[in-house]
Amino acid sequence: MSRLITSVIAVIVALWLLSSTIFVVEQRQSAIVFALGEVKQVVTEPGLHFKLPPPFQNVIYLDKRIQTLDTPDADRFITAEKKNVLVDSFVKWRIVDPRLYFISFGGDDRRAQDRLSQIVKAALNEEITKRTVREVISGERGKVMDAIQRKVAIEAKQIGAEIIDVRLRRVDYVDQINNSVYDRMKSERARVANELRSTGAAESEKIRADADRQRVVILAEAYRDAEKIRGAGDAKASQIYAQAFGQNPEFYKFYRSLEAYRASFKNRHDLMVVDPNSEFFKYFKGVGGVSTKK
Repeated sequence: MSRLITSVIAVIVALWLLSSTIFVVEQRQSAIVFALGEVKQVVTEPGLHFKLPPPFQNVIYLDKRIQTLDTPDADRFITAEKKNVLVDSFVKWRIVDPRLYFISFGGDDRRAQDRLSQIVKAALNEEITKRTVREVISGERGKVMDAIQRKVAIEAKQIGAEIIDVRLRRVDYVDQINNSVYDRMKSERARVANELRSTGAAESEKIRADADRQRVVILAEAYRDAEKIRGAGDAKASQIYAQAFGQNPEFYKFYRSLEAYRASFKNRHDLMVVDPNSEFFKYFKGVGGVSTKK
């Protein structure tokens, strides 16, 4: 019985020793085999690998995927114009030299990120202090990011990391400058609006004056044409009257007298005090102004 227990224990110990000599490296990882704090082997190929059992050799794993270093708060920098700006950036990076990375930080990712943050801030400060706000925000933003990436890549290579990309997510003024910029923009917009209103008012007056002038000209021309037509009509009427009444002058006199009577006796309440034998009542007496009484 004791021999069976001994055999079982021996098998368990053997299996434990065997399992402790095997380690698996995934596709996304790199492995460092070290003994007593000294790096013995760097494994970058995924698969099944062997080592000595602890405490002779141990394994730590490093993530070789692309990682993002994103600062939680925007950092303040001073431009060439001595103006404060807030810059929010992020960095894409990965471990390319596991041995150097482990020697630099002992596998502590927090220390590595802090070191990269310091490198990025130093590069940002160096580039932004050489440029104006306009250049940083729009004019040379691409050049700024390229220059920062080159500088950070050189520093990162010394700690076993590779910089994939550096981006400026946001570049903005601090609150005090923002308020002054907004006030200046508001004043500029108000000035432009006033200029547009003044220009519009001047154009309105010009159009209104031109419309009034055209109205006066059109009315004058219409009145002139109407008078011409009226004069031509009156002349034509006079010509027709002259031709018609010229054939019988006595009838013309009689017709004009009837028109005078009609105009004079339009209202039956009118009262006229005239001599009955006057020339006005000539045709009341008879045809040709001769009385028909015997």
